[in-house]
Amino acid sequence: MQLFVYRLVYPMLWVISKLPWRLLYFLSSTIYILVYHIIGYRKKVVTKNLTLAFPEKSIDEIYRIRKKFYKHMCDMFMEMIKSLSISKEEMIKRFTILDPHTFKEVQAHQKSIIVLMGHYASYEWAIAAQFAMDFPIVGVYKKIKNKHFDQLAHRIRGRFNTRLIRHRNVIKEITRDKVNGKLCAYGLLSDQSPKLKNALYWTDFMNIKVPVITGGEVLAKRLDMPVMYLKVEKVKRGYYQAKFIKITDDPKKCEDHFITKTYLSLLESQIKENPEYYLWTHRRWKHRSTKIPKGAIVD
Repeated sequence: MQLFVYRLVYPMLWVISKLPWRLLYFLSSTIYILVYHIIGYRKKVVTKNLTLAFPEKSIDEIYRIRKKFYKHMCDMFMEMIKSLSISKEEMIKRFTILDPHTFKEVQAHQKSIIVLMGHYASYEWAIAAQFAMDFPIVGVYKKIKNKHFDQLAHRIRGRFNTRLIRHRNVIKEITRDKVNGKLCAYGLLSDQSPKLKNALYWTDFMNIKVPVITGGEVLAKRLDMPVMYLKVEKVKRGYYQAKFIKITDDPKKCEDHFITKTYLSLLESQIKENPEYYLWTHRRWKHRSTKIPKGAIVD
């Protein structure tokens, strides 16, 4: 059944990916009407998340942000489909790195780099950073349950010879690269909600006490890798710009959780400035009322 659905859907996605940008975004606006006004996809989750994150905002403000978010989400979905056939030249034009020198300064240390990101703006197009950096970028991803659509996501995210590794294999793969002297930048989306059994560190995210993922910091300290934050911003429809912000080039000297807290602070600043570009459909704060496990660190 999964294969049948994939074979049915894939040709349509390929045709959509070949549409001119104007038609692509017309289709996105049509999908927005369907998803937001008719289906109401995860509308309650989005409203709850926005209300939790911005208790000071009126319900009218929340609704305005919600509407803008759904428009952006539909655009991002269509841009992901466009990635099936987009050229390298077009990708470079639409995803600009503002300050490659900042990255190159850290790269000069001749070490692999941890690049922390959030589900903000166009995280799917972040692979374009490798064109400006002239440095291999490795994406860390979670497997999709439908194996055929997982292969599709892998194909999209692995365009332009971008290497992908599953999150459960990340330590093994990075360690192997280090042993073999292979230098890479490893991109990690670190703002998901961890499983409670892995909830070893709790801190404030948007002023709400929740468990946070510390894998990026753990890897950096264990393997002595500099850490950077990729700040992606939406310039206008279909155009993004990004810059690398150094968190540390000497992780072993950092206090525990400094890297994680700095990352969250940088992401929070972006969310507060333009909240409509964050992925509010995730149940990021689902553990906020959960009893904190014994032995967990609370900051």
